[in-house]
Amino acid sequence: MTARSTLTPEAWIAAATEVLIDRGIDAVRVDVLAKALEVTRGSFYWHFKDREALLTAVLKAWRDAATEQVIGRFEGQQADPSVLIGELISLPFRGRAAERAARVELAIRAWARRDALARQAVDEVDARRLSYISQCFSALGFPIAEARARAFILYAYEVAESLLSTQGTAAQKRERSALLQRLVQARLEPA
Repeated sequence: MTARSTLTPEAWIAAATEVLIDRGIDAVRVDVLAKALEVTRGSFYWHFKDREALLTAVLKAWRDAATEQVIGRFEGQQADPSVLIGELISLPFRGRAAERAARVELAIRAWARRDALARQAVDEVDARRLSYISQCFSALGFPIAEARARAFILYAYEVAESLLSTQGTAAQKRERSALLQRLVQARLEPA
């Protein structure tokens, strides 16, 4: 069998993602990836029209893995919304998978600061995640505007914990997440 028939598009996407994480978007080039995968550049064109098609596939794979699959898993649980909120709060602490997800997220967000395609993908992912979290708060009986605000606070916390993953001990991280869970689910007195 030839390399082009055994190497999948997913292998190119995974290699591109690793280069993106380690070296940034400018290093995600066909020649760099072909060398890393030990195949010819021609093998790339068997699966992708051009670099832009690969980058679009990288963004789609990230969106699917980091958002749609996670939401699908949570929706499949059909758990109480307060339990789901606790699960969402715990995402940044789920070991190596969470660390890897944070590295991918940071690399894509860095790319999005200078590229419209990546910016659009990040904006769509943020909107989708916030919408889902808002639905959890709405299911707990919070008014729509308040559910959205609480969702933003929870989402900002998740992003911050991913970015600041080395800050604090495991006990401190548990304390922060427990406090956040109480805060975002607390009923407030009218202003």
